[in-house]
Amino acid sequence: MSSYQPPFFFRNGLIQTLYVALSMSHHWQKTTDLIEPNYQEYIFKGANDVPIFGLVAIPDNPRGTIVGTYGITGDLENQWFLRLLGRKAYAQGYAVVLFDWRAHGKTALLSPALTSDGLWEGKDFMYIASQAKGLGCPAQFWFTGYSLGGKLALWALYEASRSNIEEIYKLRTEDIGGGAVICPSLDAMRSLTYLENHPLGRYLEKAITQTLKKLVEEIAQAHPQHIDREILIKINSIKEFDQYLVIPSLGFSSVAEYYHASSPLNILGDINKPTLILYAIDDPMFDPTLVDDLSKISHKNPMINLILTKNGGHVGYISNFSCQQEYQDFDHEVARCDRWWAWNRCLEWFKLNFSFIA
Repeated sequence: MSSYQPPFFFRNGLIQTLYVALSMSHHWQKTTDLIEPNYQEYIFKGANDVPIFGLVAIPDNPRGTIVGTYGITGDLENQWFLRLLGRKAYAQGYAVVLFDWRAHGKTALLSPALTSDGLWEGKDFMYIASQAKGLGCPAQFWFTGYSLGGKLALWALYEASRSNIEEIYKLRTEDIGGGAVICPSLDAMRSLTYLENHPLGRYLEKAITQTLKKLVEEIAQAHPQHIDREILIKINSIKEFDQYLVIPSLGFSSVAEYYHASSPLNILGDINKPTLILYAIDDPMFDPTLVDDLSKISHKNPMINLILTKNGGHVGYISNFSCQQEYQDFDHEVARCDRWWAWNRCLEWFKLNFSFIA
């Protein structure tokens, strides 16, 4: 358990989650004096040559590279929490690679390839790292993400733990340093069932479903021959989104089979890269029983550092003043307290585990 402490009014996980999701998007830039990196657009090639839209920023004398993406919905334009990481990482001397994952943002305009909850996206991370190295982004590479993006990053770390990455990705084993994830999605079936049966959670699930349907409509406009708009009429839940659109091309016989196959709980034991997992017990998006499963699995793998917090909500982790003082969280070279506890712990983790490569 961590000593993380939120402001008094954010000790309820749902309240902090809603505040961060609905309010902070309008004024997050006021919480930091760090400037936006000078990103360059780049089209990477992911697994099966799927084009992946990304942003790349390389500072002078970079110390390593952070590769990251976001959660179940959104794009690089509106995912401010990821852009906040970009500012922090760049200020600390890291090259930064952020990307729209499959079926999201500009990647969706480039390709009709749909999501796979990590089965392909983990490989995408690796291909992106390989190509970023060719652009001048230095090793070691550190993978990160939050919510469903955290799930994707865990699959990337699993992929990086394979013995033949040099043959597949033209990367040395030591090129991949490790990763850090915030509130990763661990078991879609259990958590979606939990949301559907929760008085307030069902509204969150419906809101996400509507956003996913809008996402598919945009894909249909860009690639009309690949998406049947009539299917959208049948979709009234995230499970139905996966049932009618995702699993047919992946070869699964049921949504339950797909969710089991893509669950990070099945692969955590095989990750051999230093991995930090930040997870809030009061996260309102996930089945609370997952905490025990995550704890048991993480305990058996010495490469995984699981930090559980009593509070934090879902990808919230706004810290109060005393917590900021305890952790000495300040904007880099700026005499101002920094409330973004989770990203600070991730960057701290990268620095702690970084090793120089000959």
